[in-house]
Amino acid sequence: MAYDEDLANRLRELLGGEPDVTEKKMFGGLAFLVGGNMAVAASGQGGVLVRVDPKQFDKFVATTNAAAMEMRGRAMRGWLRVDSDDVRTKRQLAKWVRIGTAYARSLPPKR
Repeated sequence: MAYDEDLANRLRELLGGEPDVTEKKMFGGLAFLVGGNMAVAASGQGGVLVRVDPKQFDKFVATTNAAAMEMRGRAMRGWLRVDSDDVRTKRQLAKWVRIGTAYARSLPPKR
């Protein structure tokens, strides 16, 4: 399954004013990187992938509809999968974009 182009465009719109944002196809989707660090992605499996502080990972899983991103059957701590139904509105999507970009900005830039 290819990533949702409409969702990718909505992400572009929200990230338009952010400095140092690049796009890169990865994980079967379209990732948005801040300073070379992945922040959020339109997933090839639907919904979005969001990078979060691993220290806050359990809190997000317990208090939101987000789930651990799995890769090859293994949960990836610090990476969340947010279903399409939970990012339908601009407000819902913007929340996850803020979380992902804030964490990506806290990391040393990659060049």
